Amino acid sequence: MPNDNLKKLYVGALKDLYSAENQLVKALPKMAKAASARELRKGFELHLEQTKGHVQRLERIFRSLDEGPKGKKCVGMEGLVKEGSEVMEEDFTDAVLDAALIGAARRVEHYEIAAYGAVCEFARVLGETEHASLLEETLEEEKDTDEKLTELAKQINTQANQESHQKKHDQSRPDRKTARRVA
Repeated sequence: MPNDNLKKLYVGALKDLYSAENQLVKALPKMAKAASARELRKGFELHLEQTKGHVQRLERIFRSLDEGPKGKKCVGMEGLVKEGSEVMEEDFTDAVLDAALIGAARRVEHYEIAAYGAVCEFARVLGETEHASLLEETLEEEKDTDEKLTELAKQINTQANQESHQKKHDQSRPDRKTARRVA
């Protein structure tokens, strides 16, 4: 017989995830727009579509529980989204901005991986095998997204470092026209 308190915790955690996913549905288009690397932009756009699917899976679970998905705001995701917005407001450009966006996105993914891992276990213990299967599917997509971001980071972080060195080099060299006028 399922523990009523554990079921209450489970439903609360699902509502938290529902809020988190809906916050991401709003944030991901902004991140995609801010990205300069085509591959990163496409990755954000793909994850937006996946995230919409995550929302649909959660709605399916709520229907089977005869529960409404609303009523809880995920403050953890709210903070992560706010941090991501702050990154976009910095004066970073090109690969440095992309590196910052990847860092923000990876923090989001790790949060989601932890949250989905927890609710998967609650579902299993409560005997909700169909829910566990749906949640596991989302968990695997979140892990895949994190792996893709990790791979992109290797390339983009190197570019960001090279851009920074190039800008310093360019700033330390006088402009040829200026140098001729001075001479």
